[in-house]
Amino acid sequence: MDCQFFLKSHLLSRKRLVVYFFFNICINYKLYNDKILIYSLYCINKIRIIKLESCLVIIPTYNEIENIHSIIRAVLQQGEQFSVLIVDDNSPDGTGEVVEILQKTENRIHLLQRSGKLGLGTAYIAGFRYGINKAFDYIFEMDADFSHNPDDLKRLLKACQEGADMAIGSRYIKGGDIKNWSKDRLVLSYGASLYVKSITWLPVNDPTAGFICYKRKVLESLDLDKIKFIGYTFQIEMKYYAWSKGFKLAEVPITFVDREKGNSKMHANIVSEAIKGVLKMRWRKMTGYYS
Repeated sequence: MDCQFFLKSHLLSRKRLVVYFFFNICINYKLYNDKILIYSLYCINKIRIIKLESCLVIIPTYNEIENIHSIIRAVLQQGEQFSVLIVDDNSPDGTGEVVEILQKTENRIHLLQRSGKLGLGTAYIAGFRYGINKAFDYIFEMDADFSHNPDDLKRLLKACQEGADMAIGSRYIKGGDIKNWSKDRLVLSYGASLYVKSITWLPVNDPTAGFICYKRKVLESLDLDKIKFIGYTFQIEMKYYAWSKGFKLAEVPITFVDREKGNSKMHANIVSEAIKGVLKMRWRKMTGYYS
């Protein structure tokens, strides 16, 4: 009979108590012989803990008070191993204050309150450093507005657990989709992806995607001070840098749904930044910047 119990941490105490209860019954009522005593001790000593790998979901926010409570709850419902870090840029609508209140009821909620609107890229960099310092096994990027489905977090996690170093929630592979976008925005987004691939040769169909799971070792290996883009081009640079360092990138199909509450953070400068930024990235790689 196999006496090795492979237990998740939240089941450990219950199973261990059963074994100890059996052992104590035998001792107290002398219902044992040498074989039973030795076997019981063997079972107890063979109990092994499988620690749930810790996951930190980073969500940058600016004026997300309509979504913040629901998105935090949805992330934490994915399992005990999931924690959430809100990086708030001093939202005038009180998003940060709501998070502070929620922190009093749940220790898996973390908050970095920044002085002002400092950009998406710097928010994630701050979150990455926080996750590394706290030794989380997996670190995620995710939007606050439910355009990324929290139920897909476990699918991204599974891709990393099965061999990927960086799992990307992709709109542009088989099974991926986009809902509630205009035709103009679809054409612009897909065209941007083709442009990035043609210039960088990055083997990713959705290089601008912002729903990501990293193994901690990836972020530890990258010099985060080299990430220069603070807008949405940051997403391209992170993938390009990780790929240039030899890490394995995998795409997982997701359905991206445009926000229903709050205001979009998209603006015209994003396109200009992306066009120029991709050319800069290619030049930097050719000169060994990402080595």
